[in-house]
Amino acid sequence: MTSKTIFELPGPKGDSLVGSLVDFGQAPLDFLTRCGREYGDIVPMYLALNPACLLTNPSYIEQVLKERNFFIKSRGSRALKSLVGEGLLTSEGESWLRQRRLLQPVFHQKRIANYGNIMVSYTEQMLETWRDGETRDVHQDMMRLTLNIVMKTIFNRDLADQEAQNVAEALNSAMDWFESKRKENFVFVEWLPIPENIRYKNAVEQMDLTIYQMINQRRTSNENSGDLLSMLMEARDEIDGSQMSDRQLRDEIATLMLAGHETTSNTLTGVWLLLSRYPQVRDKLLAELQQVLGNNSPSIADIPQLPYTEMVIKEAMRIYPPVFMMAREAAQDCEIGGYEVPSGCMLMMSQWVMHRHPRYFAEPEVFKPERWTNDLEKSLPRGVYFPFGDGPRICIGKSFALLEAVLILATIARKFELTLVPEHPIVPQAAITLRPAYGVKVVVRSLDFS
Repeated sequence: MTSKTIFELPGPKGDSLVGSLVDFGQAPLDFLTRCGREYGDIVPMYLALNPACLLTNPSYIEQVLKERNFFIKSRGSRALKSLVGEGLLTSEGESWLRQRRLLQPVFHQKRIANYGNIMVSYTEQMLETWRDGETRDVHQDMMRLTLNIVMKTIFNRDLADQEAQNVAEALNSAMDWFESKRKENFVFVEWLPIPENIRYKNAVEQMDLTIYQMINQRRTSNENSGDLLSMLMEARDEIDGSQMSDRQLRDEIATLMLAGHETTSNTLTGVWLLLSRYPQVRDKLLAELQQVLGNNSPSIADIPQLPYTEMVIKEAMRIYPPVFMMAREAAQDCEIGGYEVPSGCMLMMSQWVMHRHPRYFAEPEVFKPERWTNDLEKSLPRGVYFPFGDGPRICIGKSFALLEAVLILATIARKFELTLVPEHPIVPQAAITLRPAYGVKVVVRSLDFS
């Protein structure tokens, strides 16, 4: 192994006591962007006493995401275990591999396709409550819509049901707690009996109680509702034939609720924000929808004829990636790019930085869905565009999320035009996911083509 270490490379100096922790904690998007532009392919730093580095070379990013045994989930990611337990998002090693094997058939493309009608139906129900000319917070609308869909697809329950409401409220409380920890520079001290920690603990307990009740009801009734819970309960390990315990079911359900509604709602919020700013894109999108759908609601069968709609989603995830950064921790001393990386070092890979990098995208700040024609994604190096991660731990729900985003966009855009309220502040907030700090206020206008 080479004798050179990553800390021989240039990087931000930071404070003598806390390193770059304050800069990163207070304005992570600005800090990471600055590091990615001012320094090299590996940007070393300290976050408090913890060694870390930002990777901006796509081959290094690919290496870290590919080698799951050498690079494990970071300390910040492991803090999510208090919410999602040992689900697919947080587990490691053989435990992760077994869970992935169990869940893979559940997310097969053919099974996911069955949920298309639910996605469209729930979106149309939401639109029935919209009134021409009214002002709405479209981020809140997308959050509630995607939560409705995920609760229906997992439990076959509506948010009108008390059990579903309990889970939704608990999940929102948990997300608020994690956001407060981000503002405190990611210091997780859950055992302190302070009000915010007590609220978080109570939220998780309420969520657990409700999820376990629904699991027990399903086991008692032996009912197969065709939802994800039924599929998870029936899933068998292809090697030893074992099934998930109630605890494993709970952890995977909590993971699916978190990942399955938060990220898609953020993607769609970014879409409406960008379409309002780029009316020429909105016109081109609407032309495709009118040509393909006419007066009909979209279905999964229409998606192959909606390439521009898909490109709008892909470009929105480039400019506003639903997850702004992924992090791994070196499980042992290793080497990246010819430099030693010490065990315990946190390796940061930022979608926000790479998706907006001028080396790979012309006019990176411009919303231009056309850039994705001719399979641009396949021509990019791995590690440049990775909204769902990459490697063996790529998001298992990628197909579900893309299907949902396209169908929701097509359903809404053919009926309503959304225009940003002037002067409303649009501030991207980097927490667990990338969400707008103050929502996104829009005026909705009904489109009448009769």
